[in-house]
Amino acid sequence: MATYNRSKFIKESLFAIQQQTFSNWECLIIDDGSIDHTESVVNDFIIKDNRFRYLKRSNRYKKGLPGSRNMGIDLSKGKYIIFFDDDDIPHPKNLEICLAHFLPEISYVRYLRSVFYGDFNYNFSENKEYDVSVLNRSVIQDMVIQKIPFNSCQVMWRKKCFEGNKFNESLMFAEEWECYSRILMQKEISGVSLEKVLFYARKHENSNTGEYLSKNKLRLNSKEEACRQVISNLKQNGLFNKTVQKHFLQLAFRIGSFKVLSHTLQKGDYNYLEQIKYLTGFLIYPVLRKLKS
Repeated sequence: MATYNRSKFIKESLFAIQQQTFSNWECLIIDDGSIDHTESVVNDFIIKDNRFRYLKRSNRYKKGLPGSRNMGIDLSKGKYIIFFDDDDIPHPKNLEICLAHFLPEISYVRYLRSVFYGDFNYNFSENKEYDVSVLNRSVIQDMVIQKIPFNSCQVMWRKKCFEGNKFNESLMFAEEWECYSRILMQKEISGVSLEKVLFYARKHENSNTGEYLSKNKLRLNSKEEACRQVISNLKQNGLFNKTVQKHFLQLAFRIGSFKVLSHTLQKGDYNYLEQIKYLTGFLIYPVLRKLKS
């Protein structure tokens, strides 16, 4: 768990982890330089429960969420890893259910994520029947276009998946999308997807996603760079097909990113006339949107 100035929410998140029905876990809390009361809130848990460990991010890792997570990966002792955010709530059977689906050939277990606003309703579903599907390398397309989301906290991974696949510490948004896509591109990777909600994400203005939707420049620039890296990796692995190309073109128009557009056209299967068409369309698209509104 990476944390930064979350004294308002982290107590509830740590309590939810403490309630896990599978009890043999360690929770590494990596503080990215909080200046509020986060440390004192966390210490209340550490004093009573030695499964929690509180560490301040080392200067070996760059400031930000990716660097804090990389430090947690390097210090973790277990065979499996989940990244829990400091303002969210995991289902009490999250760990138990995920671990039950790890066969020798399975590298990860994905599950559903639900969002909430304000106070959390602790009425967890106890439904024991849910669909389970096997995911192979072909899932990369649906993951990249976010038809099958792989949000940062809705996957349990074998730790070995991160050997050579750490988070890019230059990214301040979409870092898990970029990192997880690299993992899923590996030919030997297979996993399972559970049609069951095991994680609840709190929505508020100060989250990274909230800042991105508010067009924060830092988050938008990071999204553009993450797209560039994902596009290049897909192309290198022979996975940059027309469906994926269409997704990035639409994204470029939606967020107004010339960088994403030009990189998609450069790496995609477009002749000179097609490139001119998209570039011209990109220039007049803002005007058309204003006319329609």
